[in-house]
Amino acid sequence: MSKYSKILEPLDLGFTKLRNRVVMGSMHTHLEMPHTYPQLAKFYEERAKGGAGLIVTGGFSPSQDCVLFPGETVLNSKTVEALKIVPDKVHEHGGHIIMQILHAGRYGNGPTSVAPSPIRSPISRTQPKEMTVEDIARTVGDFVTTAKHAKAAGFDGVEIMGSEGYLLNQFLVKHSNKREDQYGGSFENRMRFPLEVMRAVRQEMGKDFLIVFRVSLLDLVPDGATQAEVFEFAERVVREGANILNSGIGWHEARIPTIATSVPRAGYARGRPVPSSNICNRRGCRCRWWRSTA
Repeated sequence: MSKYSKILEPLDLGFTKLRNRVVMGSMHTHLEMPHTYPQLAKFYEERAKGGAGLIVTGGFSPSQDCVLFPGETVLNSKTVEALKIVPDKVHEHGGHIIMQILHAGRYGNGPTSVAPSPIRSPISRTQPKEMTVEDIARTVGDFVTTAKHAKAAGFDGVEIMGSEGYLLNQFLVKHSNKREDQYGGSFENRMRFPLEVMRAVRQEMGKDFLIVFRVSLLDLVPDGATQAEVFEFAERVVREGANILNSGIGWHEARIPTIATSVPRAGYARGRPVPSSNICNRRGCRCRWWRSTA
């Protein structure tokens, strides 16, 4: 362990101290809905018992036009109260937990999806609406509101999702951003919206609130960010107040399967068949649970 001797040491951020540097990254559990918050709390409680220093939840949508899954709800004062059980269970075992704020952009399901430009993703059913400048300003406010809800629910901070081809990532690259206004064209313009989100959340939440920003290191799509652009953007995010940078590689639509959910539940349990209820039947879905036995 000498090579990784720091991983179990505390990480002092000034306003809070993580018990170690072990992070449980975000994953979509499909439990980010009020009626399943007790199961979500149990799921993260087990990880906190196991010693994870920082847990990142699955993505919570900041507005209704960007929900990932049918039935997903946007946080409000009523659902915030029910959500408190999740951080409470993690804190009982000495862990920290932050809420990931994820705007799906053109990966959203349904006719209300929006994006920097009206270009349909190859893995989406519908063409998104191009966001107006007013839409962009409103969405910045939606991120801030969701961060405030996270704090009210007892979370230690938030992770702003800017990777994997979701909305903020879509604005950053020419692959999906064909705008000709102040949010498109040059890289300075394409960075504007994600940096506005980061700046607004920090200004509203103050310095004693943990903010992680997830940066795409390698998009793996045509006209993705260059290495120089990735480094420049990461530096700018830190200057706007991010405490920690998290990293992602590959968009969900990338032909290189870095993040495809193609492993079925219990896929490594020898001889155990995968129940049919775990198979996604969405027509054309590339991330289905394949029926198989291990």
